[in-house]
Formats: sequence, C-alpha cells, structure tokens
Amino acid sequence: MWHRACLRAVHLATRTGRPTVLMRNRLVLVAPSFVILVWHAAGVDANAQRVARDAPAGPATRSGAEIYREACAACHGSDGKGQPRSVVGFDVPLPDFTDCSFATREPDADWFAIVHEGGPVRGFHRLMPAFGEALTDEEIQRTLDYIRTLCEEADEWPRGELNLPRPLVTEKAYPEDEAVFTATVGVDDPGIVLGEFVFEKRLGPRSQVEVSAPFGMAEGQGGGWDGGLGDVAVGLKHVLFHSLASGTILSLAGEVILPTGDDVLSSGTTVFEPFVAIGQLLPADAFLQFQGGVGLPFDTDEAENEAFWRGVVGKSFTEGRWGRVWSPMVEVLGERELESGARSRWDLLPQLQVTLNRRQHVMAAFGVRIPLNDRASRGTRLMAYLLWDWFDGGFFEGW
Repeated sequence: MWHRACLRAVHLATRTGRPTVLMRNRLVLVAPSFVILVWHAAGVDANAQRVARDAPAGPATRSGAEIYREACAACHGSDGKGQPRSVVGFDVPLPDFTDCSFATREPDADWFAIVHEGGPVRGFHRLMPAFGEALTDEEIQRTLDYIRTLCEEADEWPRGELNLPRPLVTEKAYPEDEAVFTATVGVDDPGIVLGEFVFEKRLGPRSQVEVSAPFGMAEGQGGGWDGGLGDVAVGLKHVLFHSLASGTILSLAGEVILPTGDDVLSSGTTVFEPFVAIGQLLPADAFLQFQGGVGLPFDTDEAENEAFWRGVVGKSFTEGRWGRVWSPMVEVLGERELESGARSRWDLLPQLQVTLNRRQHVMAAFGVRIPLNDRASRGTRLMAYLLWDWFDGGFFEGW
C-alpha cells in the first residue's frame, strides 16, 4: 500500500510543502552559490533576481555532485561546511551541510521552496534569490540529493518528511524542539478551563526529553476564578526505527507523572506511563499516526491501572505551491481501566492544524472532543493549541 513510488510524491521537488517545521536562518543561502560567482565576476552587487535569471543552465545531464562542484563549492566549500566571510563578502551565515542536526530536519520540499522562490518566501533575507527560472526542478532536486550525502551520519537521523502534523492529543513519533500551549474548555461546563504547557528538546539523532505542566482554572460561586497546578510530567522518547523509503517512524517513550497538582487536578500518586508512537506517510500528503500505552500508578488505591490507544488520520493541503498549509485530522481516542468488568471509553476529535507565518514554524490547531459513550459523566470539550518550533527561529521571525 505504501509503495516507494507512491511515497516519492511526498518529498519530490514538485510537492507543495509540508505542514510542520521550516528552515532556520542558516538555510537562507542553501541555493546553488553560482549567484555569488556571478556577483564576483561582474564586480558589482547585482540585483539577485537578474543574476538568477541570467545564470547559465549548463548541460541537462549534469549530476548533483557536478552542479554542486561547479556552482556551489566556491561559496559553500567543497566539503559543504561553508566558506568564511572574508571569501564570500557578506555577514549572513552559510549553512553547514555536514551538520546532520541541521541538514536532516527539513524535508526536500522546504529546501526546494527557498531555492525555487528565494528567501522571502519563508521570511528569510532577500540575498537568497529565486532560481526557479535558472534551474529546472530536476536540477534542483539532483543538487539537493547530493547535498544530503554531505551529512555522513544521515542514516541515524530521521528525515524531516517523517515529521507529521501534531494532533491535539496523540503523541508524535518524531523527536522535536518545540514549545506548545494547549487550552481546553468544556462546552457543557464553560466555568472550567484546563491548560497545559509542553517544552520539548531534542537529544542527538533519535531522542527527545519533554516536560509538561498542566494547570486549571474554575469559576467560583462568588464569580471569581481560582487556579492551580496539575501533575507535572517528565518524559523521554527514542526513535527505534525510521525509514523514508517506507515512510515509517516508530518510537518508544515513557513519562513519569508526579503528584504535584492541587486537589481535583491531581491523581494523588506518581504514575509511570510507557507507550509506543508510530507515524506513517501515505500518498498525496496524507498520513496516519498511532499511540498506545498504559498508565501504571505507584499507589493503586489512588488511581487505577489504565490502558489507552489513540489513532489519527489526516491530510495536508497547501495554498498554491508554497503558501499556508492546512491539515485536517480526525483522532479516535480510547481508554480502559485494567480491571475486570471495566468499560472502554471512546472519544472522537475532529480538528484542523494551520501554519500561521511564512516560515511555517508557528502553528495553531483547534478541534472538538466528542464523547461517543458514557455521555452522562463526560461532556464535549473545545480544544486548541499554539505551537512554536523554536529550532527554526524566534517566535516573531518569519512573518
């Protein structure tokens, strides 16, 4: 079903873009650096668009390595680490293509967008010109394929194509550098507001540490609002398997949830929560995600052992070829206490994620969590989050 030929459409140069993390400032100059050679040969600081338009196309059969050596190495270096300022003559930092932490996070579509349209398409400096009229799509793709090889440990790092849109509840398999604020409001009881702040930090090629701090506010009888902290959780995630060829990523994770909360906001005991997370690319920018695990309280008098499972199906749509990305998703959420006679609880959560800025590293999502059973004790809830992928730049950059 997920044949390599179908999956290739996910990350070919003609793909319109991905819904999540975009390029940081160093990628401003990822385009073939023959533009710098033209500037130096002419002896003037020529208009970037004219340079890109007038650059020679070269033989159509050139390999990516040949294009890089002939057009890029003078600026980016034959080893891909970038030439110093004294050579290139400008202050904007050049990317280090040998740095796997930088070179593997973004899908080809993001690199391609900036090479094809220039830096401003993603909120970067105008020094990065557009090369859509100077190079064919195939030439750009061959060059990007070669640049990928300059990171010698690329096989250890999951590719950015596997970084799928973040659902409102289900944990992703991809390791991230993100900050997320989530809010939940009860439709049946609007006097209660729940929130959570999550900070995620990537550790090396495959791991991630996460800290989450939930909190809640409730309207009192006198009209005022009272708030308190919930149970803080610390988690670690590690990618066990990833393959761009099959479009699959599999991770194992565990969280320790500490009883730091106030009264009803706490389980009253420490809980260990191991789980697996899976992401799967599908043709035509569609995707599947799954998370399944158990909650194991240290004190079963305070909380019950519980199993949970969460599945997501979605698809991303891009405005034009390079614009804002919309990702509608549907989550199916289930949980069940691990005791005889317990009933499973099921929720349905339709939702929509959208990128907010040109760099597409600030996103928002909103949805409605609808209980499918036990409606007498569980009400409908509105949910939303604001996400900042801080690895790709400051929150106010790229707008």
